[in-house]
Amino acid sequence: MKVGIVDYGRGNIRSVENAFLAIGADVVLITRPEEMADITHLVVPGQGEFGDCAANLKKQGMFAPIQQWAAENKPYLGICVGYQLVFEQGEESPDTRGLGILPGTVKRFPDVGLKIPHMGWNAVHPTDPDHPIWSGMPDDPYFYFVHSYYPEPTEQNHIAASCDYALPFAAAAIRGNLVATQFHPEKSQHNGLQLLRNFLAMSPSS
Repeated sequence: MKVGIVDYGRGNIRSVENAFLAIGADVVLITRPEEMADITHLVVPGQGEFGDCAANLKKQGMFAPIQQWAAENKPYLGICVGYQLVFEQGEESPDTRGLGILPGTVKRFPDVGLKIPHMGWNAVHPTDPDHPIWSGMPDDPYFYFVHSYYPEPTEQNHIAASCDYALPFAAAAIRGNLVATQFHPEKSQHNGLQLLRNFLAMSPSS
């Protein structure tokens, strides 16, 4: 297995890389489409603004290749903004289209007196605890979050886990070999590393 992490200048690339190295993965950083040729697993991390991240992916010519990768049901992991970009559009940048791999919109947390961004550890509630992505974890595992926006998938069957902060929201999505998380596995200690191991166990035939 060879993991390609998309480096488009937006995201904690080194901490994601180090997390995969810690579990023994073969890792390369991807900045151009041709560098995807010999990888088996693709990771799109991200931090910052939805529109800015989308623009940088397009500038590197990575937008369409990522869409094609997902369309072929190859293992894909989106983290934070890399999760949000999986959807069609977001309130943060209403004139910017996301990758559109999954139908849905990214929304801002409502002002209900809680601190925004949602930052710190929180429990997630898997929709299907028996799904292999949650293997080796306790019930309602804790993960680390830093975000002000959250995706709202159109299709409920894409929601892999929920979390409660201001309101219940989709903390993760799954479709086939696509996994995307609002939380940061690379900052989530045991549960995060276990999720990365489970992602590596995915193959196009799974």
